[in-house]
Amino acid sequence: MRTTLSTALFAMGITATKPQQDRHGDPKAPIRSVQDLDLQRYAGLWYALAHYPNRFERDCYATTATYSLNPDGSVTVENRCRKGSLNGPEDGVTGKAEVTGPGQLKVGFVKYLPFIRGDYWVLDVTSDYHLAVVGEPGRTYGWVLSRDPHPGAELMEHAEAVLKRNGYNPALLERVVQP
Repeated sequence: MRTTLSTALFAMGITATKPQQDRHGDPKAPIRSVQDLDLQRYAGLWYALAHYPNRFERDCYATTATYSLNPDGSVTVENRCRKGSLNGPEDGVTGKAEVTGPGQLKVGFVKYLPFIRGDYWVLDVTSDYHLAVVGEPGRTYGWVLSRDPHPGAELMEHAEAVLKRNGYNPALLERVVQP
């Protein structure tokens, strides 16, 4: 696999860059993770519907994330996308996440940057675990994930409201093209 996505998706939210101020809708708004996240129900395949612009998902199409529970309580994270187009070559990376609090994980992709792990906070998940909104305390990164690559508009509206409530600027979301 190419290393473009590997070095970039190496941790949803891990980077040495500083948060950009224009990403904040309200930087003083409290950011809260889901207090009762059920990892059994969260596990499985998710389609990325939208994300905040970042260098590691540049030129990615059909982006997915798959979460698998491990016997030790950690979570295997597999991020995949097609580069350049929906028919482009597949790129991806596999990492490991540790639960650090309610709805909060630390994700690392050891193969590429062994000592760096980033925050991955589930800010909201619908009761049927069909839509999830993910962010991190610095509000530099954010994702809208769905079990369906083409959900109804009301789910995106819900996700944007969650992001705004957590101090994100929803206008900066980039939609992900899915097959």
